[in-house]
Amino acid sequence: MVKDLKYRLKHTRPLIPPLKDVAWNYGTNTDALRKLLDYWENKYNFDEREKYINQYSHFKTNIQGLDIHFIHAKSNNTEGKRVLPLLIVHGWPGSIMEFYKIIPLLISPKPEHDFVFEVIAPSLPGFGFSSAATIPELSTIQISVILKNLMLRLGHNKYYVQGGDWGAFVIHTMSCLYPQHVLGLHSNLCLVFNKWILMKKTLTLLKKSFLPWEKTKKRIGFSILGETGYFHIQATKPDTVGVGLNDSPAGLAAYIIEKFSTGTNPSYKYRADGGFLEKYTYDELIDNLMIYWMSNSITTAMRIYAEHYTKSNISLARILQSTPIKVPSACVQFPYEIMTQSPNELRIRFVNLLRVTKMPRGGHFAAFEEPELLANDIWISIDKMEEWNKKHRETVICQQEEDKRNF
Repeated sequence: MVKDLKYRLKHTRPLIPPLKDVAWNYGTNTDALRKLLDYWENKYNFDEREKYINQYSHFKTNIQGLDIHFIHAKSNNTEGKRVLPLLIVHGWPGSIMEFYKIIPLLISPKPEHDFVFEVIAPSLPGFGFSSAATIPELSTIQISVILKNLMLRLGHNKYYVQGGDWGAFVIHTMSCLYPQHVLGLHSNLCLVFNKWILMKKTLTLLKKSFLPWEKTKKRIGFSILGETGYFHIQATKPDTVGVGLNDSPAGLAAYIIEKFSTGTNPSYKYRADGGFLEKYTYDELIDNLMIYWMSNSITTAMRIYAEHYTKSNISLARILQSTPIKVPSACVQFPYEIMTQSPNELRIRFVNLLRVTKMPRGGHFAAFEEPELLANDIWISIDKMEEWNKKHRETVICQQEEDKRNF
C-alpha cells in the first residue's frame, strides 16, 4: 500500500498554478498543496506515524451487521477516582485522528475532580476502518442506535457523550432517544432547527447578506454559499466525486485540507499558505488523510450527507428536532464555528442546558485545533452534570417513561 501511494504521489500530474493573488478563494491553492504532497512523499515517516496511530488500543466489533472500529482508552491511574465512560464522536472530513491530542487530557486524573474518563472513540460507519452500509438509509439517526449498542456491548449502560460536526448530530439523537443511558451531553455544535428560529435566521441573512445597500463585510449569506459547495455535491452525488478522490492522493489531499483551512478560520482563505499550519502539522493532517486512503473510505464517508437528506430520514429528523433533549447538556461555542445560537434559542431543545461557553479562539475542528480548551470545558461541564444528576436524574427518567406511555 505504501509503495503504491508513493508511486502515485511521485507521478502526480503537473498541478495547475493558481491565479494571481487569489490565495484560497478558488479552493485549494496548488502552491501550498505542492508542499504538502512533497512532504507526504519524501518526509512523512510511515513507520513512525504507524506507531503514533497505534499508541491507543484499537478494536472492532460487529454491531447490527456492521464491523465498527473504535479506540478504547483507559487511565493507568484510577486510584481513588470514579471512572466515567465518555463516548466521543467525530465528523467529516475528520476521523478518530481528531482525538489523539485530547484523549490523554481526558484519561489523566485531575486532583480537583473525583473522577477520570474512560474514552471510547468509534469510527462512524463508512469512515476509516468501520464497514460501510450496503443499502441506503444509514444516517446519523441509525448510527445513534449502533453506537448505543456499541456502548452496551462494552458493558456501559450509562455514559456521557461528546461530539462535533456529524458527531454532534449523532450524540444529540442518542440523548433524545436514550436518556436512560446518556448521563449528559457535551457538544461543540449545538444547534436547534426549530422552524421559527430557522425563519428568523433566514430573514436576517436575507436582510444583512444579499441586499445591495448592506455593507460587503456583513454579507454573510454569500460567504455561506461560497463555503458550502461541497455540501451540495455530497448530499446529492457523493459517489461521483468519490471516484477521483479514491484514485488520487493529490485529489484527496486537495479536497480535505481545504476544509481544514477554512473550517479552522474563514480568514485563512485570504492567505496563500492556507493558514492551517498555525494549528496543525503536516504529520497530523496527513495522518487524517492516511485513514481515508488506507481504508478507501472517502466515498462511503461522504454518503452520510446524502443519507441525511433522504425523504424518510428528513421526516424522522423533523420529529427528533421537535423532541426536547432532557439530559443535562453543555454547549461550547468556538468563534470560527459555522453557526452558533443564543442560550435562549438552545434551551428550546436542550431544556436542561447547564452551560454555554464561548471560547476565545478556535473553529470547527475543536478537539483537533484546541484540545486543551475543549478538554477543560468537558471536565468542568461533566462535573456540573454529575451534581445535576444527583438531584434531578430520577425525575427526568420517570417523566420520559411517562411520555413514552402517553405517545
